[in-house]
Amino acid sequence: MQNLPSGERYLYQLFSLIKVGYLKVTNPQGQEFNFGDRNSTVSLHLIVHNQNTYDRVLSFGAMGFCEAYMEGWWDEEESRLSELIGLFHTNGVYTKARSILTLPLIIKVVTQRLRTMPILIQNSRKNVQHHYDLGNDFYQHFLDPTLTYSCGYRQRETDSLEQMQLQKYELICRKLALKPGESLIDIGCGWGGMLIYAVEHYGVKGTGITLSGEQAKLAIERIEEKGLSDRIQIIVKDYREIQGQYDKFVSIGMFEHVGKGNFSTFMQATAKFLKPNGIGLLHTVGTNSTQRNGAWVDKYIFPGAYVPQLHEITRELMTAKLSVAHCESLKPHYAETLRHWRNNFIINRSKISALSPIYDERFLRMWDLYLQSFEAGFRYGGMQVYQCLFYQGKQWRFDTPLTFSTQAALTANR
Repeated sequence: MQNLPSGERYLYQLFSLIKVGYLKVTNPQGQEFNFGDRNSTVSLHLIVHNQNTYDRVLSFGAMGFCEAYMEGWWDEEESRLSELIGLFHTNGVYTKARSILTLPLIIKVVTQRLRTMPILIQNSRKNVQHHYDLGNDFYQHFLDPTLTYSCGYRQRETDSLEQMQLQKYELICRKLALKPGESLIDIGCGWGGMLIYAVEHYGVKGTGITLSGEQAKLAIERIEEKGLSDRIQIIVKDYREIQGQYDKFVSIGMFEHVGKGNFSTFMQATAKFLKPNGIGLLHTVGTNSTQRNGAWVDKYIFPGAYVPQLHEITRELMTAKLSVAHCESLKPHYAETLRHWRNNFIINRSKISALSPIYDERFLRMWDLYLQSFEAGFRYGGMQVYQCLFYQGKQWRFDTPLTFSTQAALTANR
């Protein structure tokens, strides 16, 4: 390999870390390079189409590798990106690549984070619009009929994506011990799936808060179609602009977008939303790692996001005088959810492409990489998803038992 260009040589040095599993690489000249155990059951083939791939990785590390994929400069022979990135996770390649700090990369990262830091409400709006205002028709082509864009809850291998999402909603409702007539606020309500479920099955009244105008429009339409307009209201505002108190609080897949500097602000607002003895549940992506979103995710997928560690969540809850009653990790459930989304995305790829010129080949490759890399992160890496149940006041009420067992959710919606 000593005679190879520096960028190509550097990438293969990273791949030399592979000891578990097997990776064959074919470069643009047709030369083959082998890494890992040839007898492994995990066997992948990386085909590099464009020599510029190597210099992009040398300059920008993992971000450059991902950008090169978006440009069509490399492929895994069978598009098994989740397994490829899983191989990198297992062997420490991904961590090593993300740790590269070159001047061009530092400039890109600093510029992006200054532009998207969600301290200001207007920045939060821009960050949300970047990802969630791509168009409702786009999301309808890979989400389930409930239009739920967060981790599902799988109980059987045969569970459909819709069943997983309904089981998730049922689990949350049981954890919150919802009762008819109670008020429930949902911060980051998306297309209203949680509120619709809670109102229909538990008789509560719901208020949904979102910064996405596209999501709000369709959520209101869905609520009207079900005849629930008198029971659910959707408000397009930042959570920091909302007043009022509620019996129960829920936030699903939103906390990771508030930014580290706003953790305390979010929890203080949550405490104000809850009536005395009120109960809340926070469902959020988390991490076991000190490494957070990579530069590629920051720039192209979730600008301004910051994935918390569990202790950061519980510390801010306690500071806000909210007591933790229960915490659970749904890590493998998110890997399965993402697998379903990616399968739907591929099945409907041509339909998505026909929706708008913005859904070009580069965009479609970016989203395929996003869905598969996140699946790998939950299946093989340090990514987590937590459900933290908490309450307002000093004492957990005896009339709110923790009888939300997984078996209860299992039997729901059969």
